[in-house]
Amino acid sequence: MSVSTPAPKSFKVPFWAQILAGLALGVLLGWIARGQDLSWLVTTLEKIGGTFVGLLKLAVAPLVFFAILVSITNLRKVDDAARLASRTLLWFMITSLIAVGIGLVIGLVTDPGAGTGLTPEDGARPKTTGSWIDFLTGIVPTDVITPFTELNVLQIVFMAAVAGIAALQLGEKAQPVLTLSESVLELLQKALWWVIRLAPLGTVGLIGNAIATYGWDLIGQYATFTADIYAGCLIVLLVVYPALLAGVAKANPVQFFKGAWPAIQLAFVSRSSVGTMPLTQKVTERLGVPREYASFAVPFGATTKMDGCAAIYPAIAAIFVAQIFDIRLGVGDYLLIAFVSVVGSAATAGLTGATVMLTLTLSTLGLPMEGVGLLLAIDPILDMIRTALNVAGQALVPVLVSAREGLLDRDAYDSVGASPVDDEPADAPRRVPAAV
Repeated sequence: MSVSTPAPKSFKVPFWAQILAGLALGVLLGWIARGQDLSWLVTTLEKIGGTFVGLLKLAVAPLVFFAILVSITNLRKVDDAARLASRTLLWFMITSLIAVGIGLVIGLVTDPGAGTGLTPEDGARPKTTGSWIDFLTGIVPTDVITPFTELNVLQIVFMAAVAGIAALQLGEKAQPVLTLSESVLELLQKALWWVIRLAPLGTVGLIGNAIATYGWDLIGQYATFTADIYAGCLIVLLVVYPALLAGVAKANPVQFFKGAWPAIQLAFVSRSSVGTMPLTQKVTERLGVPREYASFAVPFGATTKMDGCAAIYPAIAAIFVAQIFDIRLGVGDYLLIAFVSVVGSAATAGLTGATVMLTLTLSTLGLPMEGVGLLLAIDPILDMIRTALNVAGQALVPVLVSAREGLLDRDAYDSVGASPVDDEPADAPRRVPAAV
């Protein structure tokens, strides 16, 4: 009688390790391309990174629309939905205020505009600027097609919210539309999940092209400003968030980062909260947040929860621009920065870059718009850490609210393990509501 031995398990490189490997390879190839002046390699890296981001953005408009619509209608499945929604918004505001406060302190202590060698003549007015009038009037679209063709996420969110609220009012009559919407959302998320699996390759192109294009000289010229942005984001990510988890949620911060790391990592590389949306939703659910609540909180956060782009960055950038143009800011100006960060964060809309938010802040303070031009060159380097912090915050708040309301699955939180990308089956699509 023969005894069969089990087949050895095949070794599989974890997703996080694939991303790190892509990051290292990208830095190496970018350094070689810049040092050896290999234009063909720069072009190749640019095409690889651009294709990856293009694939992520391809589904942005319909994904945001159906994710917001479904998330609003899912509130009918949650007890005391209004309370959860208000608590979610409250914690968005609290964490944003903490983040902008840290940004202001860092900017005031370090003087990021001093010693750069930059002058007002080095600046240039951006092609598009943000103002409160544009922000408020721009929420309502003039037609239903243009927001999708021009990728105006804020207007898409408005239409989705209207459709979701209308569906709630119609009740059973709207069920066929809701069923179709949920199916379309699952389809979009499954397709985007395949794109996410290409993230290691996209990392090589994005990081390699950034190094080859900008090099280290540019970072050196903006050394203090760059260090300030990274330090501010890391303080919020590694000090403030763990303190909130331990103090408010009574949860182990290590477990949070263990579960949320895949989404944070992808956000750093892709620079797109919306593109990271399915993965953010997945890790939030795996951390023990009920699916019905997560499917509302994460998409909501994707367009309004921007601690990196809408709090840390505009606070330090405003101080930087004021110093370059030799303009003194007072206490009232700093309070205005905090106000803009909390109220105007939806203007960032979860896409790469925070230029609209910066112009909104500068216009509110009366600072020269030419200051934006001083920062555009370094923006891609800064946007990586900003987006990583954005996504971390979008996963954090649902955990805090769920814990406070007694909804958090503590067993799931305490046992969260391997990356959801590694676990995702190839043949069984799962519903993964979104986040930015």
